[in-house]
Amino acid sequence: MRIEETAVPDAYRIMPKLLTDPRGSFHESYRYDLLAAETGHEFVPRQVNYSASSRNTVRGLHGVAIPPGQAKLVSCVRGALLDVVVDVRVGSPTFGEHVTTVLDARDGRAMFVAEGLAHGFVALTDDTCISYLCSTEYVPGTQLDLRAFDPELGLPWSRWLTGGPRTVREGRGGSYRRGGPGTRVASHVRAVPFPLREGC
Repeated sequence: MRIEETAVPDAYRIMPKLLTDPRGSFHESYRYDLLAAETGHEFVPRQVNYSASSRNTVRGLHGVAIPPGQAKLVSCVRGALLDVVVDVRVGSPTFGEHVTTVLDARDGRAMFVAEGLAHGFVALTDDTCISYLCSTEYVPGTQLDLRAFDPELGLPWSRWLTGGPRTVREGRGGSYRRGGPGTRVASHVRAVPFPLREGC
């Protein structure tokens, strides 16, 4: 398993080693010890979620207010998707920047997304299924939503869409705003901005 940090601090790509034979393949998708050693994050899943999406479905951008915060290990278990991570931690040197990664069920690539980062994706195939290992259980009222198509974010959805996007939450998300200390990342929520992780 190879783990590499992306241009957004605390977002990591995980490339498993696939073992193949005439029956198919096997790989480890998560190892507590390796992830902790490479990232400094002691990630213990407390909830596992799945969502299935038709092609061109855009989900996100989502985060969880701190506290309680929520780290995620995201993988595609069927089909393929473009995964998007955005740094929305006020005061972060990469505030507002994003990183994209294609996750495909055939190669098992995954993303580790730390607390304070927003996450979303677009399904590249019909019946795409994504798996989320989450560090905290769902707590009503703590989810933060940002508009995936906010022009200030400049996310590259259009390059990956083969038709009109399918999304039902776009009108309910908050606006992203560039700014300094005290800037709220989502105008519709009553939550303090995400704090920076020590050492970021």
